[in-house]
Amino acid sequence: MKTIKEELDTRVAAYDHWAQRRRHGPGGHNNRKLWVLACMDERLPIDEALGIHVDTPAGHGDAHCFRNAGGIVTDDAIRSAMLTCNFFGTKEIVIVQHTQCGMLSANATDLEKVFRDKGIDPDNVVLDPTLPEQKLEKGAFAKWIGMMDDVDETCMRTIEAFKNHPLIPKDVVISGWVWEVETRRLRAPTRDAEKRARTDVTSVQFGVKEKQPSRWS
Repeated sequence: MKTIKEELDTRVAAYDHWAQRRRHGPGGHNNRKLWVLACMDERLPIDEALGIHVDTPAGHGDAHCFRNAGGIVTDDAIRSAMLTCNFFGTKEIVIVQHTQCGMLSANATDLEKVFRDKGIDPDNVVLDPTLPEQKLEKGAFAKWIGMMDDVDETCMRTIEAFKNHPLIPKDVVISGWVWEVETRRLRAPTRDAEKRARTDVTSVQFGVKEKQPSRWS
């Protein structure tokens, strides 16, 4: 049986390594060598959905977690995935999107109109004040918003986008999943209507009649 001193020495050493992980590059990877891309929605509990501990300190810290509206591929999602996979020892990417997503709830062209009605020109807007050279092409603002027609289709396209991106190493394992808010269970994205029947996964179910801009169509 270990003494209390031995247990405390082990715990302190483990915490020190946890706290200083980024000093060690790929040798200081998180517990699961994992990067998670997820929607920012508060109804999507990453720890529960994946059975991991993302935010708990020492002894946990299972993954780097990046959240944005929809859990979709964006330039900043690629930036973060590129860093964690190439320099921080990550070997797996898991994408988690969900039913009842707010990104189904409106057409992006209507959202763009809200800004135009406020006197803001989306064709001439600064996306990042530290990178003023990063601009959208004229007419691309609604596509940039990234609203969805269908969660499952978007999840599958997001998986493919990461698999095919030149900045993501080919040996990284990539998968995508849909969290059902209604049933609190995880499933693979699917086109099977029966498997989706109990959930809201399309914009039509939110009363959106027009297809989204071509980004996710």
